[in-house]
Amino acid sequence: QLQVVESGGGLVQPGGSLNLSCAASGFPVHSYDIRWFRQAPGKEREGVACISSNDRYTYYADSVKDRFAISRDNAKNTVTLHMNSLKPEDTAVYFCATTLHPECSLTVPRPSSTVFWGQGTQVTVSS
Repeated sequence: QLQVVESGGGLVQPGGSLNLSCAASGFPVHSYDIRWFRQAPGKEREGVACISSNDRYTYYADSVKDRFAISRDNAKNTVTLHMNSLKPEDTAVYFCATTLHPECSLTVPRPSSTVFWGQGTQVTVSS
């Protein structure tokens, strides 16, 4: 069964760090896109970071550039979002997803698109 499952969310103080993991099953992560999105209360879902097949390209939203990094572990079939220098505005539910395409983008896929979403993990940045 093809699925992606996030883990690693939690409560962290401003300036702190968290690593979110996206564990994939049913497909090899190195061959396809893995995308991270987030959705804060009352706001639309937005793209945060993504990595294309075989690590050819990574993209980051301007709001997280130089603070977040995405990496892939082919042996564990996981993708990790390393989040540093966290800010209260980073508070959101974070989702990983794949469209099973080799390329990636930060655009939120249309509802009609084939997308495999995880269930989301809550990240709260607060003192």
